[in-house]
Order: sequence, then C-alpha cells, then structure tokens
Amino acid sequence: MSGSSPKRKGDGYERELAKYFNEKVFGGDDLVQRMPLSGGGAIKSSGGSDLKNTPHIYVEAKRTEKFKIHESIKQVEENIETSKSDSFPVVITRRNRETTGNSLCVLRLDDFMELYKILLESKKTDT
Repeated sequence: MSGSSPKRKGDGYERELAKYFNEKVFGGDDLVQRMPLSGGGAIKSSGGSDLKNTPHIYVEAKRTEKFKIHESIKQVEENIETSKSDSFPVVITRRNRETTGNSLCVLRLDDFMELYKILLESKKTDT
C-alpha cells in the first residue's frame, strides 16, 4: 500500500464516527461531519477537532493498533487550548477489525466526573 494508507484509514474512521454519532445520537440526521483537513498532514497542530457539530465534546479520532494514550490526550488538550474551546476532550479509538461500537472513549477522570455529575442530575429530573 502507499504511504498515505494511514491517512486514508484515519479519514475513513472520522467519517465512520460521524455516521455513528448521526445514527445513535441524532436520529439519522446528517449533523455530525468529519472536519475537513482535520488530519495531521497539511495543517498539523491546527487545533481542530476531528468531528464538527458534536456539542460539548471535542473529539480526537485514532484508528491504530498501537494506541498511545497519553500522547493522544495531550494532543486533544493542546488542540482545545489552541482553539479556546470549552468542550470536554475525548479521544475515540479502535483497532482494525473492531466495530465502531466497540471503539474506546478515553478522557481524564476529572472530565469523566463532570460528565457523570451531569448524567446523575439529568436522571434526578427523570424521576
């Protein structure tokens, strides 16, 4: 395969995630999309999320067999700082041959706690 294979694989995963968000969260509406030029190639360290229209979360997508967890979290946090976003940093990753739904979501414990508190509060209003 050519040298651009990892880039194509990453771009494809971003489109795959956008479709998954649209199906699972937004009832099939085409709201979430891959951010154009989000990959590291042309505009490395541009500070852009890999997906657009994901309210409150800032997504870094990684499709790799050798996931570097700390480097990935650092990348998304630096991108958030560069873009001055107030969204939660989330890295979503999967290996080859795994389904989209089996992707892992990685975030810092403090960010998870904030999201968990929001979930618990929303459940109180449901009862």
